Amino acid sequence: MKSGIKHFAFAKAAESRQASGAMERRNDNETAEGTERKPSWIKVRLPNGREFWDVKQLVEGKNLFTVCEEAHCPNRYECWNQGTATFMIAGERCTRACGFCATRTAKPGPLDPEEPQHVAEAVVHMKLRHAVITMVTRDDLPDGAAAHFAQVIRAVRKASPSTIIEVLASDLNEKPSSIQTLMAARPHIFGHNLETVERLTPIVRFRAQYRRSLRVLRMALECVDGKVSTKSGIMLGLGETEEELFRSMDDLLEHGVTVLTLGQYLRPSRNHLPVVKYIHPDDFARYEEVARSKGFRHVASGPLVRSSYHAANFTPEADVLEAINEDLRKAGEL
Repeated sequence: MKSGIKHFAFAKAAESRQASGAMERRNDNETAEGTERKPSWIKVRLPNGREFWDVKQLVEGKNLFTVCEEAHCPNRYECWNQGTATFMIAGERCTRACGFCATRTAKPGPLDPEEPQHVAEAVVHMKLRHAVITMVTRDDLPDGAAAHFAQVIRAVRKASPSTIIEVLASDLNEKPSSIQTLMAARPHIFGHNLETVERLTPIVRFRAQYRRSLRVLRMALECVDGKVSTKSGIMLGLGETEEELFRSMDDLLEHGVTVLTLGQYLRPSRNHLPVVKYIHPDDFARYEEVARSKGFRHVASGPLVRSSYHAANFTPEADVLEAINEDLRKAGEL
């Protein structure tokens, strides 16, 4: 374990990062992004198109949250300029305080009953062919907000039946009934991020477990008899070795995952885990080749790649889409 990340983890544990308001939202002037020297290949595009401001106005007008802003995604300007966004549901406060994440950790508020309709209206307004919906972790709720997530999926499908629906879910505490509830709404792509290698998981992911995440991905697949594409992402630069990364790839494949994203970890603020290493673009290209050779159907690998970056570039197989649609027709939901 790298000494810097080890020292940081122990220091943060002593400060009890789960205390109320521990991760208050910070503005861009307070982030480490502006103080740490980065390599030349880490560049963020600034907003310069009308589409960016249209998306921003839409999100604010419907009281929606996006992971683009909450997680300080480096691609938010590019994606919004292209008229796309990743919606974050179930509030803007998370019950976990992961060492890499900029989303605020605090006691969550009640679920917004109008959120499903608002997300659906935004998808229609933006004419999205591919909608990505993620969530904060809601350990405070018995079902982890699975029923609410399912309502959002159904509202989007009703409003825009041809839209591919991709979800990025929490581990839902590996509760079978919660995973079944979410999967009963039949997303086309189920995503849950491994985030890092097994050795670093206790430091990087608060209250999460590496093997549990793998089981959740398999459970989601089994809930619908394999009629869904499963996806996961890993951040690089936290101190993992190549051997550990390749082992994680194998673990994901063994649990049925066919879509993989690899991106550079960027420190949201001084209160988050430090970057141990900036991975060169040539290495990201090589890791993509390795992943494809191992059997992943689709791989996105690069310094600024995030789970939802250019998500529309991947579409589930035609037989998977038709199987989902057939099940929905039988259930009267399509």
